[in-house]
Amino acid sequence: MTRAVNIMPPAGLISIAAWLEQAGVRTTILDGYAHPAPLDDWVDRIRSLEPDFLGISATTSSFLEGVNLAGAVKRASPRTRIVYGGVHVSALWQRCLEEHPEIDIAVVGEGEEAIEAIVERDGRDLDDVPGIAYRKGTEIAFTGLRKPSLPLDSLPFPAYDKLEGFPHAYPLPIFNFPSWPSTSVVSSRGCPYSCTYCDRSVFRKSFRYNSPRYMLEHLKYLRWRYGIRHVTFYDDIFTANRKRVESFCDLMTDENPGVTFTCAVRANQITEDLVRRLRAAGCWQVSFGVESGDEEVLKNHRRSSNLDDVRSKVELIKKHGMRAKGLFIVGLPGESEASVMRTIDYACDVPFDEVNASKFTPFPGAPLYDSVRDHGTFHEDWPRMNLLNFVFIPEALTEERLEELYRLFIKRFYQRPRTAWNYTKLMLSTPAHIVTVIRHARQFLPYLNWVRKATP
Repeated sequence: MTRAVNIMPPAGLISIAAWLEQAGVRTTILDGYAHPAPLDDWVDRIRSLEPDFLGISATTSSFLEGVNLAGAVKRASPRTRIVYGGVHVSALWQRCLEEHPEIDIAVVGEGEEAIEAIVERDGRDLDDVPGIAYRKGTEIAFTGLRKPSLPLDSLPFPAYDKLEGFPHAYPLPIFNFPSWPSTSVVSSRGCPYSCTYCDRSVFRKSFRYNSPRYMLEHLKYLRWRYGIRHVTFYDDIFTANRKRVESFCDLMTDENPGVTFTCAVRANQITEDLVRRLRAAGCWQVSFGVESGDEEVLKNHRRSSNLDDVRSKVELIKKHGMRAKGLFIVGLPGESEASVMRTIDYACDVPFDEVNASKFTPFPGAPLYDSVRDHGTFHEDWPRMNLLNFVFIPEALTEERLEELYRLFIKRFYQRPRTAWNYTKLMLSTPAHIVTVIRHARQFLPYLNWVRKATP
């Protein structure tokens, strides 16, 4: 069901493609998530292009699928070299190269400059290209980490034109936009915080961002070129630099590009003045990374979090006419049945319009990854590490009870008259949601039945 109603443009790939095209390198993007097809079909398409390099970007859960594709392409087109990137290989580059001979080169960290250098040198003499690991004879060579210093305003706008069917083939999550067509945008890289569960393998401790003027021109371009009317900023924390956001909001208000937006914030960065500016600029929904409604669990995993402050800032957002979304994680180390119930009570008590509850997953690039087995049972099954499965079970719980509590969370929040009325208003105001519900009814019904079986 997730794939049917939430397909994000591959931000890394379209940024790298735009960078390479600017340097005179011809690129093609094949997005297997937006356009799934049998493996043989992908191999035939890739072979017909006769590429010198095949770049594969994959998450932890899709890594082995990418390896299967790489092996099939190697057999069909031996001259094509495989360059692998993304969060998983950035965190586990040595293990990935040792265990998977299909991979010729791994990009560790950001990709634009590293891949440009690889292509320019035709994959040879790479010793002085930072940020890569590659096969050097029978050995694996690592050139060291590349300093994340590329100014983001120097990047051309992402190569949306390389995405087949954009924007209609890339729907945002249902009920997460007020107008259509819509898309997602990334205007920063990294995060100034260090939560235990967040992957740090690509951007590490760096935090950089586009300027307000670049952001505005980006939205203007999307509106003019593709008719985009709403964007979701998929920055880790949109408001991490408040002055940047204030300036961006003022530009949006003054120049009115005809695009609304959604963003994620931290409660301690929110003031009433900023909320007014966001609203005037066209902000439609604000997401809060709450994670847990239990103070003891929360303090072990993220700093500067205050549940009372979150509550007051959600109320402030609602007061100014915007929607509020709560982001939660179930099954963190230290979790118990009582702490999950406190999270459920909190989520239902605070006036969120929507919640997103993910299942804790110890990703290889997260600080918790190395020590997570000290706090419970970890089944490191990469294809299931996608926030949709309980691969980690805290000491105080069983997998069966975790699943029951998770289902109860969803049922208690969404089977309330207030929530039903919110979604009814959304569907009436945005017909695209009605169309999506009808089109994917067969996929929604099993999920609704799954929620119905929740037990206290």
